[in-house]
Order: sequence, then C-alpha cells, then structure tokens
Amino acid sequence: MSRVLAVAPVLPGPAHPQGRIAETVAPLLTAAGPRRELARRLHAAAGVRTRHLALPLADYERPFGFADANAVFAREGAALAERACREALAAAGVDPGDVDLLFFTSVTGVGAPSVDAGLVGRLGLRPDVRRVPSFGLGCAGGAAGLGHLHEHLAGHPGRVALLVSVELCSLTLQRDDGSTANLLSSGLFGDGASAVVVAGDDVAPRGAGHAPRVVDARGRIYAGTERHLGWEVRDTGFGIVLSAELPQLLRAHLAGDVKDLLAPHGLEPDDVGTWVVHAGGPKIVDAVRDALDLPEEALARTRATLAAEGNLSSSSVLHVLAATLDDGAPPPGGWAVLMAFGPGVAVELVLLRGEPGGPA
Repeated sequence: MSRVLAVAPVLPGPAHPQGRIAETVAPLLTAAGPRRELARRLHAAAGVRTRHLALPLADYERPFGFADANAVFAREGAALAERACREALAAAGVDPGDVDLLFFTSVTGVGAPSVDAGLVGRLGLRPDVRRVPSFGLGCAGGAAGLGHLHEHLAGHPGRVALLVSVELCSLTLQRDDGSTANLLSSGLFGDGASAVVVAGDDVAPRGAGHAPRVVDARGRIYAGTERHLGWEVRDTGFGIVLSAELPQLLRAHLAGDVKDLLAPHGLEPDDVGTWVVHAGGPKIVDAVRDALDLPEEALARTRATLAAEGNLSSSSVLHVLAATLDDGAPPPGGWAVLMAFGPGVAVELVLLRGEPGGPA
C-alpha cells in the first residue's frame, strides 16, 4: 500500500461570480438571440456559484489563438504548479530532494519540455527524479495519477512520489461556437491546480495531517464511447466534445465498476462511508448518486467544490479529496472510494482507508 501525506489545492486570482462570467463570455460565443440566452441559462444551471480564472476577466474579451493560449498556460500553469507543490511538500514535511517520482497531468495545455520539467529546478528536486508527464486522461487524470503512484510505490515502498495537476480550462474558450456543448462548458469549467504527496509503506509519516492509505486502484474504459467526451483539436485550440449520454452511461455501469474494486477486499458499497467524487457537473453528480444509491449528504463536498470552483478537470477530484481530508474523513479504519471520469470514456477508481489511530 501507500499513504497520502498531503494534498494542496490552489486557485488563481479572485473568485468571479458566475453571473458576471456569463455576461462577459456569452457575447463571445454567439450573436444576440436565442443561443445567447441559452448560454446564460446553461451557466445559471451549472451548479456553479463562482469560478477562478487564469487571466483577468476582461482579457477574455480580446481574441487570442491557440499559440497565445498555450503560452499563457505555460507561464501561469507553471506558477500554479510550483505553488501547489511547495504547499503540499511543506504540509507533508517532505524535502524536495526526497521526491523520487514526479507525475504531471493536464489536458488544457501542451509543452515539450512539459511543465514538470521546469518544476525540477524551481522546486529543487533531484536531477535524477523520475518524471511522467501525462496528457489525454482529462478529468480522470488526478484519480489515474494517484492510482499510478500507488502502484509504483507498492514496488518501491521506500520512495516518495509527487502528483501535480494543472488545468486552465478557461484558455480553451472557443469564440463564435454556439454549439450546446461549448455553451455548457463555458459555464462549467474553472481554473486550478493541485499537488499530492504520496509515500510508500517504508516511509514514516512526517507531517501532522490526516494520512489515509491507498489500498487499491483500477480503471475501466467503455468500448465505443470515444466520441462521448474529449477534445476536437482545431486551429483555434481545443473544442469540447461532450455527449448528453454521459450520465446514463454512468448509471448503467458505475455500480458494477465500484463492486469490482471492492470485491477483492471483501467489501460492498454499503461498507464505504466516504465518497470522493469528481465535481463533473450537476447531472454527473446526480448519476453517481443514482448509480450507487447514495444519500445526498455523501456528495456534499463534491457539490460544494463545484459551486465554489466549477469543474477543474483533473484537479477537481483532488480538490474534493483535500476537503475530505480536512474534515478528518475517512475516519480510522473507515473506507473511502475516490472516482473521476475522463475521455475514453474511462472511469478511474481509488480505494482508501483511514489510518488506524488517525484523527476521528
């Protein structure tokens, strides 16, 4: 097994009210008329109260192309990533030189070298640190990264790993695209980053925080769903691909996937007291609730994160995880399931357990 020593969620700039964002963005997407009014209605129904953006709100009114957006991603994303890493390492009581593996995930910007390469010098990581930059996991990237770190540390129990997620979704804004998917995404996704310090079993806890164990992880990809979720790469950047069938897909399959995760450990869904669910949007959260027959209070942290920040893609579930740990969950000996959904369509699941003797 491995242990989550610290999670550091970070957000850029001030919180912008959702209504103010809609006033600025809706005219950029479609001409005045029914589609612009639809954009405002979709923003209002997204379950989002405020969002944080990488740029001042007024900057989104000026046209910028793919290269311009990606340059902002490289600059602002690197700064957010560094901030998240410093906070996570400090909270975990881990020196940067003790990090053995750096896993970086994002689906809102590209680079070679990738953001993680720059973090080596900025943070003072060892030059021989192992790096794994990932693009394409989408909203599932944070959960998938946590699972990959766990599997690596199971074979290297004396090592420390650092997971970094940076998503600047606002930079993917597609002007003059009045499609329903684009109108919806422009009201749902926010900007943010996160870092997670995970250690193998032979590494003694060094911080004072709640450090649950990662017990297992698995993923599943649903065949024939490639066009349900992802990006259409255009000259103007990343255009959202978002199918209305996603909630029904989760209702049909998620319960079985969760049972497959739990069964090897002699568990059933009723044995799980804590659910750490990606804040994918109201309909996605509703689908998780319905598929697993969860009480509404089990999803309170997810809905609160969605309301305060929007959907942060791969960082979203890690922000929910941070809120969960801040609340002292899962309790000692208690079980938690973390989940997120991304292009493929894929589901990524992680099983955690509260450290015996930890905080109640």
